[in-house]
Amino acid sequence: MQLISTFENNAFLEIAISMLEKKGLKKENIFAVPLDNRTEERMVFDTIHRSDGTSLIDIGMALGTAFSVVGASVGFKLAWGPIYWGLIGAFIGFMIGFAIRLVTELVIKKKRRVLKGKQSEVVLIIDCEESQAELVENILWNHYALGVAKVKE
Repeated sequence: MQLISTFENNAFLEIAISMLEKKGLKKENIFAVPLDNRTEERMVFDTIHRSDGTSLIDIGMALGTAFSVVGASVGFKLAWGPIYWGLIGAFIGFMIGFAIRLVTELVIKKKRRVLKGKQSEVVLIIDCEESQAELVENILWNHYALGVAKVKE
């Protein structure tokens, strides 16, 4: 039977491996594979095939609406009239909101991601007898495994 689990790369992983060795599992039956961290920067703009769930136009739409109402209201007293000034206000408001959202994504959230410092995970594969599976699974969960799966051979 194989047990597959994921861990953050920290001391709990080392403690879990040493605990498994103390319980009688051989080193040859324990296989740990660290995952590589992302090297390229995350994309800010979404494509048709990939989206991160973050909208860049939400603030722009709200500010565009607000500025178009103000522009149309003021436009009654100006030369071009309320329609043109409403459209100009909508465009200016959208651009300001889009710029605000773009700056928050590129500057503020990038700093937050760097400060978080999430390390890559480690995949741990353990070959054991079916009678040892419950013990191995308990050891993995007690040492803060992110997930555990059993595979019968």
